Amino acid sequence: MRVEETIAITAVFQALVVKLYKLRLQNMSFILYTRALINENKWRASRYGLDGRMIDFGKQIEVDTRVLILELLDFVDDVVDDLGSRDAINYIRIILEKGTGADRQLAVFNETGSLEKVVDYITEQTVFGL
Repeated sequence: MRVEETIAITAVFQALVVKLYKLRLQNMSFILYTRALINENKWRASRYGLDGRMIDFGKQIEVDTRVLILELLDFVDDVVDDLGSRDAINYIRIILEKGTGADRQLAVFNETGSLEKVVDYITEQTVFGL
């Protein structure tokens, strides 16, 4: 919802693309998982957010979503400084600590019972800091 959150998420995707590209240049291959497995984790992320658990396909176990996100940050860490996105990536840790925009929207709804208040909150947060 906030600009900082959007920039942080974008920085993670940028770092992931660069990391995978660098690995590809080194002729490293990747495990390809079926769309059904990927969709399972996508559903879990949508349903449970940061407080949920996702499947770590490599370990074949359920893992806290926050743990997997931290593993992803570790995976891309070696390319972050070259991209100049260390501060943006570090904001992901704040999101993990304080929650997502969705968490905050639910809190507003639970406090007020009003979808209109949620929309007002979204609008305020979208322009926050601009």
